[in-house]
Amino acid sequence: MKNLLYRYRHVWILSYAFIYIPWFIYLEKTVTNHYHIMHVAIDDLIPFNEYFIIPYLLWFAYIAAAVLYFFFTNVKDYYRLCTMLFTGMTISLVVCTVFPNGTDFRPMIDPGKNLCSAIVAVLYSTDTCTNVFPSIHVYNSICVHIAVLNSKRLKKYQLLKTGSLLLMISICLATVFLKQHSAFDGLGSLVMAYVMYHFVYSDSYVPSREKVSQKAIS
Repeated sequence: MKNLLYRYRHVWILSYAFIYIPWFIYLEKTVTNHYHIMHVAIDDLIPFNEYFIIPYLLWFAYIAAAVLYFFFTNVKDYYRLCTMLFTGMTISLVVCTVFPNGTDFRPMIDPGKNLCSAIVAVLYSTDTCTNVFPSIHVYNSICVHIAVLNSKRLKKYQLLKTGSLLLMISICLATVFLKQHSAFDGLGSLVMAYVMYHFVYSDSYVPSREKVSQKAIS
């Protein structure tokens, strides 16, 4: 057991959930009115489509699968992915704290239309239309795809990389076709991912525990 705990001691970084989740819940409960509306002209040209709930929900599996894969296979890639994910998520929470924001263009949903509409109705009832900029769905999806592209282990799996790209694009599109986010939210996430990429994946970046990790997982 001691050897197992030592081998996977890099699990510590996932304790970030104890910071993110309470903070996010707090914002969801407090940012309910008097917030800045995120809305650009292109939002009015994008039709609502309930079928995008499928890639939108696949986001959860996409992020979890990537974190777990790198957790067990390559500590350096795992730290890079988590660093990029959690830094961006923190920045998003800070932005939403000092600049309360939300949307105002959710359509009326008929849950009886089909299964996807019913799921969207549940989503709308449980997830507020606030704290949307920058979009975590978009940002995290980009982060995972970047991690996949930069993985030496996955370099030869072209089909996997293509699938990751298509899923990432589908998730990003889902945020606007479900009217969960403004296109501007996605643009903000894209800019943030671009900046973070140059910090996390630069040649000068070396995770502080990489030396120890080399003994743990190759």
